Amino acid sequence: MQPTAELDGKTFMVTGANTGIGRATAADLASRGARVILACRSAQRTAPVMADITATTGNDQLEHLELDLADLDSVRRAVTEVHNRVDTLDVLVANAGLAGQRGQTAQGFELAFGTNHLGHFALVTGLLDLLVGQGTPGAATDAGPPRVVMVSSDSHYSAKGLPEDRLRRATRSITGMPEYARSKLANVLFTQELARRVPADQLAVHALDPGVIASDIWRRVPWPVRPLMTARMASTTDGARTSLWCATSADLDGMSGGYYADCAAKDPSDVATADLGAWLWERSEEWTTP
Repeated sequence: MQPTAELDGKTFMVTGANTGIGRATAADLASRGARVILACRSAQRTAPVMADITATTGNDQLEHLELDLADLDSVRRAVTEVHNRVDTLDVLVANAGLAGQRGQTAQGFELAFGTNHLGHFALVTGLLDLLVGQGTPGAATDAGPPRVVMVSSDSHYSAKGLPEDRLRRATRSITGMPEYARSKLANVLFTQELARRVPADQLAVHALDPGVIASDIWRRVPWPVRPLMTARMASTTDGARTSLWCATSADLDGMSGGYYADCAAKDPSDVATADLGAWLWERSEEWTTP
């Protein structure tokens, strides 16, 4: 199979691209001719994924970027490495995430919040100069500017807020799911606040719910529970559909800061206010500064 030329000359980065929805996203982009940077923790686990995508799509413009979102030092190294490799970045899909795990990040933040939000916050803000103000429109499509796509979740509706004391300590709940919901609320808030700070004609930012997907995000949920959870979930290919739409569709030309599910706009949680978004941005800047 030969890749199409639809995304020829465009550079995409997908975090968590060696498994689940991220892998399906990377494979689709590669099939359409894009250069794809697979930002993942393990080179060993990512290499066979890249080989398989190349064999399937005929596109060999795939490369691994070492990235551990649970360690801000790793994120900073990744930002430096991306600057060494590319002059511009057309689309960043912030896909990686974890759920149902307990613990703390390398810098002492609650594991889900620190990984799903803070790691991506440091990555995106560190790469904004490669995304914003690159001149010629047409990054994701021929119709619009570069894009950042945040993979959130409808679980963010269950989060009642972002209590600071819960964000700066180890996971408190047994299941880790309340903490996961807060991290996904943070994804939505980050999307909205970034859209307020950068004009839509310079950068389009979208958040989305991929649906309930049987992906590796649930791999740490205890075995007796996990198969019951995933048995009726949708496939990772289905889960990547809205991510790809947000990343490439001309339907979103001129839009920024929205929340989407099933390739359609949806109202986010009422908790996702501008005041909370501004507070989270300020704290995130403070927490991710070396």
